[in-house]
Parts: sequence; C-alpha cells; structure tokens
Amino acid sequence: MDEYLVVDGYNIIGSWPHLVKLKDIHLEEARDQLIHTLADYQAYSGIHVCVVFDAYHVPGLGGKYEQSKLRIVYTKEKETADELIERLVSEMIGRRKQVYVATSDMTEQNVIFGKGALRLSARELLIKVRENDKELRKRINENSQPKRNPFDSNMSNELKQLFEKWRRGR
Repeated sequence: MDEYLVVDGYNIIGSWPHLVKLKDIHLEEARDQLIHTLADYQAYSGIHVCVVFDAYHVPGLGGKYEQSKLRIVYTKEKETADELIERLVSEMIGRRKQVYVATSDMTEQNVIFGKGALRLSARELLIKVRENDKELRKRINENSQPKRNPFDSNMSNELKQLFEKWRRGR
C-alpha cells in the first residue's frame, strides 16, 4: 500500500520553532526550508509528500509545482488550504493508499479523520523528520567507514606471510 503525506505548509511553519523564528524574518526562506526538509524526508522514507500552501501569502501563485519530486500545491484564489487538503484526501482515500495529514489545526484533524485519513500533528512530523535525519546520518557514517579486507580474516598466517614476501619482491 502506498503512503501519502499531505502537509499544511503554513501550519507547520507556524509550529516548528526554528521555522517560526525564520518566518518572522523571511517567510519565503522558511517556506523553502520546509520544502527542502520534506523533500529529504520523502527521498529517504519513500512516503509521497504533498505540501499545501495558502496562495494568499503568495498572490497570483495558485497551482501545482514539483521540486525534487515533492509535490507543492498553492490554493486557488479564495480557497483555503484546509479546503484543498480535504479535497485531496477525498481523492486519495480508497485507492489502496494510506493517507496522513500533517497539521496542528484540531478542526482540520477531525475533518480529515472523518474522511479516513490519519493525522500527524506538527510536533509528531518534526519528530519523524528528525528520526529520519538521524537514521540517514547513521547510514552515511556506516557506509563511509573504510571496509576491511574480507580475505584478510580468512587467510592463515603462513599465506599472509607468503603474500607479504611477494609484495616486497623477495
């Protein structure tokens, strides 16, 4: 079963401490950082991610975009992110897909739960993203460790000495 995560972009930006601070200074940079973080999360976890933003923060930008295979959707004019999320969930449910919605909006959580999706609070998503990053760093470190020669541990000392003599040209 495919897994899908629909993210209420501005709700998450307003909930994650490091993005709240950034949002107050530069909203576009906070949005870009969230997109980058979720693209990394999608790439490693394998879950399909769709980030929804209210277009009123970016006038004239309504529509769908893809960045790093991450689906980014801006609402149409006079449409809220909640309405778009509900429509996306309705389209996805029942097609052998498990749908999660990341938002801390309690009303929205109840609505999407009623439609058959599971909810993730902003805090829960942040924990999942951090665990994902930790696991990725661990795998990178494991893969960057120099590999031991597998033949070395299976050779007798006599054979090792013989090879060493050949290597030195004796």
